[in-house]
Amino acid sequence: MPKPKDLSVNEKEFVQRLLHEAGTRYDGREFDEFRQVDLQFGTSLGHVEVTLGGTRLVVVISAEVTKPLDDRPFEGQFLITTDISAMASPLFDNYRQSDDENILARLVEKAIRRSNALDLENLCIVAGKSCWLVRADVHYLDFDGGLIDATSLGVIAGLLHFKRPDTSIEGKKTIIHSLEERAPVPLSVLHIPISVTFSFFKPLPPAKTAPGAGNGENNNDNEDNDDDNDDGNGADTEMVDSPSSTADDVVLIDATAREEALRHGEMTITINKNREICQISKAGGHSVEAYVLMNCANKAFEIASNLTNLVLKRLKEDNAKRNAENPEFELSAENDR
Repeated sequence: MPKPKDLSVNEKEFVQRLLHEAGTRYDGREFDEFRQVDLQFGTSLGHVEVTLGGTRLVVVISAEVTKPLDDRPFEGQFLITTDISAMASPLFDNYRQSDDENILARLVEKAIRRSNALDLENLCIVAGKSCWLVRADVHYLDFDGGLIDATSLGVIAGLLHFKRPDTSIEGKKTIIHSLEERAPVPLSVLHIPISVTFSFFKPLPPAKTAPGAGNGENNNDNEDNDDDNDDGNGADTEMVDSPSSTADDVVLIDATAREEALRHGEMTITINKNREICQISKAGGHSVEAYVLMNCANKAFEIASNLTNLVLKRLKEDNAKRNAENPEFELSAENDR
């Protein structure tokens, strides 16, 4: 992820003063405004392209038959892999997987699997012997912040769009039927978890006294205090060091790459349309008061409802398009059974 040192001093000051003094963001959005989201489904099932502002990624869902885990013989498996290369941004490395990339994959996988959004028992073919392994491969094309939110949305949309081949059992043999022989089977997705990330910014320090103003002794004291407070660390010296959130804190939704580089804390809330919180992730940083957390959860629910409606709308449009292009496929496949 981008670090504060990757931004110039002018960029840091410009973004921070816009937030705290002008009450707006450098891209013109409100603090609680989500960027425009676009979903495009590909020709193959489980292929979806997500655009969130300047961030763009492609999710490809696939499935293969494998042996279930020894401690979960009645369940299938679900796996997420991510590929963030320098093509998305020069801030990323082509040759090694960063810690941020590992955390990203774990957060999205936990939000879907631990919340039982994907019914893993429905992926079992023969208990203890064979099951479906559903794999989500995420490829990042452009980066401008919001990777967790965009990835979560793309993976759940891909799972809803994907259909696996039908199977049958003859004796001890598992038969996987082709799409021409039998209609594919959609995955059992029980609910749609949506991740919304909040960024926290500490308030600006009070204005300093102009040089030469007032008593000389006081000016010397102020200079000494300034020297003591200067720790040489970019954005930290520009903000008031408060242990927890205050009324002057700025809370942003869907931060861009510049805003992510300057924030003092972040929190991701994964919630569905039923107001069920699936996950709250906050790995250190600026602490958050309870009332701020409640406000964030309520706002996350509003955004999750809108994004859920968008996903369902795009799925309906894609399904209608496929039926119009091949209206006899589903009927003929069903009759062949």
